[in-house]
Amino acid sequence: MIKTETPGLIDSVREFNRFYTKQIGVLRENWYKTDFGLTHLRVLYELAHRDHPTATEIREALELDAGYLSRILRKFDDGNLIKKVQSDSDRRQFHIALTSKGQNTFARLNQNSHEEVGAMLAQLPPGQQKQLVTQMRGIQGILGRTNPDTSKAAFLIRSHQPGDIGWITYRHGVIYAQEYGWDERFEALVAEIAAKFILNLDPKRERCWIAEKDGEIAGCVFLVKKSERIAKLRLLLVEPTARGLGIGSRLVEECIKFARKCGYRKITLWTQSVLTAARHVYKQKGFLMVHEEPHHSFGQDLVSETWELKL
Repeated sequence: MIKTETPGLIDSVREFNRFYTKQIGVLRENWYKTDFGLTHLRVLYELAHRDHPTATEIREALELDAGYLSRILRKFDDGNLIKKVQSDSDRRQFHIALTSKGQNTFARLNQNSHEEVGAMLAQLPPGQQKQLVTQMRGIQGILGRTNPDTSKAAFLIRSHQPGDIGWITYRHGVIYAQEYGWDERFEALVAEIAAKFILNLDPKRERCWIAEKDGEIAGCVFLVKKSERIAKLRLLLVEPTARGLGIGSRLVEECIKFARKCGYRKITLWTQSVLTAARHVYKQKGFLMVHEEPHHSFGQDLVSETWELKL
């Protein structure tokens, strides 16, 4: 029952909804010269940020009518944007993934959206930009506490985008200097690893995952090809403010799932004995330490460790 003293509040919320839907273009018939609407883009986003979901998972995540989602997926299928693989556990279900064309389409639309929001923010002074985003997060936080599905989504995992590699290099340099006293030679090593990943990327067998929390990057990890049968996990990092949420564990899980799908027989990694949180995650996921060796690197006396997981 709505209390009599709240009609003004209700009108204000409805007024804001009308303003914001116009502001972000919800009422457009198409987006960025495509015949897609907002719901199409949200489905594309879920497909790009989930690991081969089923239609049921997409429908539940977006609370869509099954028939409506089916029509959207049929349109994507007709446009060669998605591919379907029958589930091994339930032959009635199909796992859905973006094709190369679908990935390129999403990347283009996502970049256009990124630029459009950037242009909107660019009209505001820096102080108002921060104020706007803070208030948006406040709305999200308040409404999220009343929606269990939203509140559970503490972070999301996505593939890398332009700008992420620079962030990875920068944050590794800063965090490891602050927490372990490592010098700039470690940052140079990270830059070298990240640059080689981009320049020699084999997207079918290599991947970078980025964790996001509240719209900000919160962590990363790489899985790269060492040989036809062996993959290497590299550059696992979780922001100090995002630790304790299970981000590191989830990033390593993504590596393991992807490695198995690619047909790798083993994952190897190189770490240091002082990185206790990362070592805990590796041990929890079944990795075993197979070699250790003292060395002097990055301005510190360290003990390097090689860990392996047989798949």
